[in-house]
Amino acid sequence: MWCMQRTNIYLDDHQVVLLDEVARQQGVARSEIIRRLLDRGLHSSSSSVEADLEAITGSFGVLTDWAAPPRGDDGRQSHLDKLWQVNA
Repeated sequence: MWCMQRTNIYLDDHQVVLLDEVARQQGVARSEIIRRLLDRGLHSSSSSVEADLEAITGSFGVLTDWAAPPRGDDGRQSHLDKLWQVNA
């Protein structure tokens, strides 16, 4: 016997639109998509870290034609210098 608990959640309009689109594409109810997402999130703790690290590693070098914007004097360097002096 399969038993479920009813739960109410609040979603913003954008989430509902995206959720309905995925449900339509997969031919299932909105609630089924939510259950699948919850299962994936709740059961993938260690593999999630591995997948995240793989994604980070795979992204290195992808933006070869992008240049970082110039950094002005925003006080960051002096803040870091103070931290080094305190911790030295």
